[in-house]
Amino acid sequence: MNYELIKDVLDLVQAFEGRNADAAGYEDTINGFRRWIAAGFTDEAPQPAPDWEGKDSGRSPESVISTLLLHMSRYAKAYSRAAMQGSDFTAQEDFIYLITLKTFGAMTKMALIKKNVQEKPAGIQIINRLIVAGWAEQTDSETDRRSKVIQITPKGLAALEAQMDNIRQASRAVTGNLSPDEQTILIRLLIKLEDFHNPIYCKNLSPEMLLEHALQQKTLQPEL
Repeated sequence: MNYELIKDVLDLVQAFEGRNADAAGYEDTINGFRRWIAAGFTDEAPQPAPDWEGKDSGRSPESVISTLLLHMSRYAKAYSRAAMQGSDFTAQEDFIYLITLKTFGAMTKMALIKKNVQEKPAGIQIINRLIVAGWAEQTDSETDRRSKVIQITPKGLAALEAQMDNIRQASRAVTGNLSPDEQTILIRLLIKLEDFHNPIYCKNLSPEMLLEHALQQKTLQPEL
């Protein structure tokens, strides 16, 4: 029996428990442990860093990533606007909220807003717009009378279905010239970022605390 290997595995489990105690995104289960391992380990040879504008003058990788993600969100919004031409939808968020309700079922207003990573005032406006259009309806929560549950209506399903081909085309346009393997790699990386940021976002921290907390969580991520 390879006792050295067993010791290494136990040390790894101990490291996972220590980091996972404060770092969000990895449940305290075997699946969480697997995801933690996968997030911090790769058996591929290191790839040379790409060139980017401003690299020679000291522009950081973090700056490039932030800018490119911002650009991608704007490209996606432009394609979505094109997909809505000739439809009753007036904003990208309208069909995104409907897709969320269709996929995950009825949920409270705040759950729907948080699911779409939106500020409360903007989210309430979107929900009210869907209700006025007859695409969604609200009822009292059975568990909390102070909350309203939102669900998609048959009219909303019909409006969404009528536009789904265009929405799928917009999604295909966003992925550009990425190969299937590259899309898989990108999904894995974006899920890793989502797992990091979403729990922080859900804490509803003040602006004064948000950045500090995110940077603290960054230091707790696995280093395998």
